[in-house]
Amino acid sequence: MFLKNKVNGEMIKVLTLDDLFCLSHPQVSGCYQWGEEEQEPENFNKADLLFLSGEGLPRCWTDPHYRDDELKR
Repeated sequence: MFLKNKVNGEMIKVLTLDDLFCLSHPQVSGCYQWGEEEQEPENFNKADLLFLSGEGLPRCWTDPHYRDDELKR
């Protein structure tokens, strides 16, 4: 999956989709997409990532308390 780093606008290929979907993992492993050669893997904070369209990641991927309001009812 490709995402965008909202700090610098560069495209990132996410290598660990399980980490992306897991609430308890605040980072994912990925590679910048520069040039034709694969770049070295790095860890990226999920809070710094967006979809290529500019839309933020779903709260259910990033916020472990996303359903707390439902529990208060």
